[in-house]
Amino acid sequence: MNASGGRRATGGGSAPPAPPAPAALAAKVRTLGPSMTRSMQRVAEAVAGDPAGCAALTVTGLAELTGTSEATVVRTARLLGYPGYRDLRLALAGLAAQQQSGRAPAITTDIAVDDPIADVVAKLAYDEQQTLADTAAGLDTVQLGAAVAALTAARRTDVYGIGASNLVAQDLTQKMLRIGLIAHAPGDPHLAVTNAVQLRAGDVALAITHSGSTGDVIEPLRVAFERGATTIAITGRPDSPVTQYADHVLTTSTARESELRPAAMSSRTSQLLVVDCLFVGVAQRTYESAAPALAASYEALAHRHGALRGVAGDRRA
Repeated sequence: MNASGGRRATGGGSAPPAPPAPAALAAKVRTLGPSMTRSMQRVAEAVAGDPAGCAALTVTGLAELTGTSEATVVRTARLLGYPGYRDLRLALAGLAAQQQSGRAPAITTDIAVDDPIADVVAKLAYDEQQTLADTAAGLDTVQLGAAVAALTAARRTDVYGIGASNLVAQDLTQKMLRIGLIAHAPGDPHLAVTNAVQLRAGDVALAITHSGSTGDVIEPLRVAFERGATTIAITGRPDSPVTQYADHVLTTSTARESELRPAAMSSRTSQLLVVDCLFVGVAQRTYESAAPALAASYEALAHRHGALRGVAGDRRA
């Protein structure tokens, strides 16, 4: 139970999510590692670094290898999304088999101050691809489907985000407006709360926060939750405070933060993937009205694109 006394943050009484697929294990470690205790980090790093070796160990053996306790190993397995250590071992065996079949191991590429621009491009491209792959592998499609259903049926949708996350919020609301749905992404925290007060059952509030602890995002989501709106959180921390007020939680991944690549850069990439999945899901369900709305919006702007092409041609001449 949560603060409003009757709804669950995991999706209104639905069954617990299935354990992550083997391919998602390394992504879960990267995403959850920073929030773990140091002893749990040792366990997580060990299983991600040597899945084949760890799959052969008992819970006692892994505890001895990492200098931790059996209880820490079990807690780490559960935090990574597995009911117990046995389930984690099965995932490790699956991951080891995938790696042995020829898949390259995940690597991290830090950008140095003196890197040539060609190396910067290559490293950023690799990290973006890895972030997208990790997010896709770890995304709970049951929760995603429930979120799409809620957005499709909503009278109105509010999307909350601060900083880079607000750019993602704006992206989603602009897409929804183009298919005829009512959506808002207030950038001002005070306006977000006053908007949330107007929500009710049948409306949707969606919070975007990588850390899951941004107060200016949590507050309007809480208000919307208490007003009876369906609430969704897109976050990199599935155990963070924002999920207390979320009926549906969609977890994103991110590349390891570095001096020249703050978390906001890679979290934005994974957040955009999730909102694109939401939008396409909604457009599929509302295709009969969405397709004409999109066509009308393209037609309304066509003359502007043509005018810009004419200007560009004049300059080249």
